[in-house]
Amino acid sequence: MEPLALNFEMTVVLGVLGLTVVLFVTELFRIDFTAILIMVLLGILSQFPSMENLADPQHLFDGFASNAVISIIAVMIIGAGLDRTGLMSKVAATILKYGGRTETRIIPIISGTVGFISSFMQNVGAAALFLPVVSRISVRTGLPLSRLLMPMGFCAILGGTMTMVGSSPLILLNDLIHTANQSLPKHNEMEPFGLFSVTPVGAALVVTGILYFVLFGRWILPSRETGGDRTSGQAVGAYLKQTYGLKSDIVEVKFPAGNLLEGQTFRDIMQAHNLYIIGSAREGRRYMTPPVDTKIETPCRLAILGRRKVIEEVAGWYGLEVLGDLDVFAEDFAPTVAGVGEVVVPPNSPVVGKTPLEVALRRTYGMSLLAVHRAGQTYSLVETQEHSADDILNIPLQAGDTLVVFTTWEALARQSRGRDFVIVTSDFPREEMRPKKVGWALVFFLISLSLILFTDVRLSLALLTGAAGMIATKVLRIDEAYEAVSWQTVFLLASLIPLGQAVQHTGTAAWIAHQVVALLEGWPIWSLQLGVAILSTIFTLVMSNVGATVLLVPLAVSIAVAAGGDPAIFALTVAISTSNSFLIPTHQVNALIMGPAGYKVVDFVRSGGVMTVLFLIVSMVMMNLVF
Repeated sequence: MEPLALNFEMTVVLGVLGLTVVLFVTELFRIDFTAILIMVLLGILSQFPSMENLADPQHLFDGFASNAVISIIAVMIIGAGLDRTGLMSKVAATILKYGGRTETRIIPIISGTVGFISSFMQNVGAAALFLPVVSRISVRTGLPLSRLLMPMGFCAILGGTMTMVGSSPLILLNDLIHTANQSLPKHNEMEPFGLFSVTPVGAALVVTGILYFVLFGRWILPSRETGGDRTSGQAVGAYLKQTYGLKSDIVEVKFPAGNLLEGQTFRDIMQAHNLYIIGSAREGRRYMTPPVDTKIETPCRLAILGRRKVIEEVAGWYGLEVLGDLDVFAEDFAPTVAGVGEVVVPPNSPVVGKTPLEVALRRTYGMSLLAVHRAGQTYSLVETQEHSADDILNIPLQAGDTLVVFTTWEALARQSRGRDFVIVTSDFPREEMRPKKVGWALVFFLISLSLILFTDVRLSLALLTGAAGMIATKVLRIDEAYEAVSWQTVFLLASLIPLGQAVQHTGTAAWIAHQVVALLEGWPIWSLQLGVAILSTIFTLVMSNVGATVLLVPLAVSIAVAAGGDPAIFALTVAISTSNSFLIPTHQVNALIMGPAGYKVVDFVRSGGVMTVLFLIVSMVMMNLVF
């Protein structure tokens, strides 16, 4: 194999690569800005003599229009459209129903599902679609998003190794094999791989990834909480605990047919037992903040706010069933949908001088009154150690009163446009859900998926078709589509593309590959295969996995033929190993999850380092067992 000489351009590129790694690891700058700096540096250096191959100034910013970047933008918009219809909330509710609320049960369900989906869909697409699902699960369970997104992201990458259409390198592999066969002796010609030829290898990798996080997640996954200010919209239990030092729960209670409480009003029960009814469900219909004069009709279910022990005691008296977790109310009382807010009564409000009962606070404004702050004193329906429960429903409201209310965020947003109350809570979800658009959302999602699976339409165009369709049918407004895009991810990936091109176009990648090949000459076949796998892993961290595959497959085939090994297995080793991208967030999936979870590069180094080694071991063992 003819050796390549190290020239000045290659030395400069190696220096830029080293600088990139140092800046990534030290995080002297935010990682997306580091990528922008490297892109600018390559552009400036290319203006000097003898360094024209580092970057073409006319195409330096082509990464922003690349297939990968446009695909990520489109799939983020599609995910946001599906989420806006409430579909992703239902998926989250289903996962919680079967997975419970513990990390060790939720991680396998999420990661296994995403891993399976990414076996026939681009892994970044599968991860982006599940990002809103995982976000909602995090909010409902209280588990930090940082402990859920990395397992999902890693398994999305691993899932791409389960079929020959799961990742770009595997899609390219058969074409590269066909090209390589033209220069090989007849007895060395390779047979193309079938669609599911790699499934045993990929399945083993996905299972390994899941077990890795289930068994060792408590030590390797970061826990990062995001705090809010005093005026942020909060979940009911969190607010009451923070404000009153009282542990309260929302508990779902089943009333059987003919129960002795039938005909009693909600207010009767609330006053008699110091409980607070905030939701009712009967005959398939649910009501948030129902009027207090509503009479109980059985069979039904009520959502009751109070101490679980007290609710269970009262339920025992009347023959009621207390559920362990919210069932029919799970979605209605998710912190992303409803919670505790604060509003102030202004001097010119029509409610001044009237009691909450007289103004029908629940029916008129969609707000359930929990407490009234007045002149430094708190009057509350909730009994605490500091004071007993008050009949605040009959207290005339005064200008300046601060009302603590349980409400849906949609109702609170509606009141912020009126003049009856001044909304103190400033930070709460203001998303307008559009469940009636779920049909259009599914239609355009399926159109995109069909174009990807059954046609040769470019991935970015297929996904952008679905995104544009959702905007055209008003599943999303165009401003909401812009807001759905993680621009940090876009700039990170687009700005790193010129670095990968510089590594390839200057011959630096080929030089590195030839140095490794020369080093491995004369080694046993299994060690040569391992060397090819490690080389592929390193290359995919600094350049596109497609570029690494195109460059390394011919080299791997040559090594195998010279050493008497199976060239097809060596070629497959490259295509599989270019998915071993966990050490730094240069892979599209890792870049996607980095922002929402607040990950740092060191998090990927710590968790991804072990995963990289496991990937090498499992993939090598499985490829040699299966093939």
